[in-house]
Amino acid sequence: MRQSKNFTVIKFALCSALLSFAALAHAAETIGTVLLLSGPLLVKKADGKSRILARNSVLSEGDTLATRKDSYAKLHFSDDSEIILQPETTLRIEKFSFDASQPQQDQARFALVSGGLQVTAGLLGKRSPERAILMTPQGEVNIGGATAIIEYREADVAAQAMLRSFLFASTAVLDIADAAVRTDAPALSVSAPLLLAQLLIPSPTATRAPGLYVQVLDGLIHVTNPAGTSNFSAGQFGFTPSVKTPPVMLPVNPGMQFTPPPAFSAPTSAVGSGGTTPGMVDCVVR
Repeated sequence: MRQSKNFTVIKFALCSALLSFAALAHAAETIGTVLLLSGPLLVKKADGKSRILARNSVLSEGDTLATRKDSYAKLHFSDDSEIILQPETTLRIEKFSFDASQPQQDQARFALVSGGLQVTAGLLGKRSPERAILMTPQGEVNIGGATAIIEYREADVAAQAMLRSFLFASTAVLDIADAAVRTDAPALSVSAPLLLAQLLIPSPTATRAPGLYVQVLDGLIHVTNPAGTSNFSAGQFGFTPSVKTPPVMLPVNPGMQFTPPPAFSAPTSAVGSGGTTPGMVDCVVR
């Protein structure tokens, strides 16, 4: 009888330990939540399974998030940083590590596959600015402690044709573009990158060329690709047409528009962390 009781106690202890371990593992994987939604938000998990997310759904490393047409999503991370996804945007969470007591482990690395977003830095970006990175097909954006809007416009047939028409508009443009990527070329004048940008970008009312666009609302960001690095501060706009062309500053807004629902502009404390709306639960996509 005593042996049976001892076995029961041991089994109970093991079960408790396993449950505690599972709970800790789950907590370690949760790096943020979906704070607000306007329209559908899909996620493809690291294990390949897809789900439709709801408000308060948890986020983990390896998640690939995708909004649909006319849908916005506001994501809140454990360091109080926030990302608002525009419609038809795909974002992958490559790495996120934050512990308030261990700044040496800070790491935030995202990949913008397509579309656009607004990012507001949290504690991680402010204390470890060099470790807050957004990767894009045209280069890396070091977000640091800034608030910025970042858009990647993919090239389609019409956009490629338009870009070629700008690139081959004159020999001067080709000379500037070539000099910008040659390491043995003489230093360009300050006006050359601006001239290149003006020649590459149509007016704000026209269709924008493909490439990476940035708008800094607060702070300072760095955009880097194999052709060079440029810094952009509050109130400035930047453009990177390809990985072979360095990022350049634009004289005016090239037509970037970011208009999420009004509720998305409210402070996080005003949004609250109430329970998931009844009927709004994660759904597995089969």
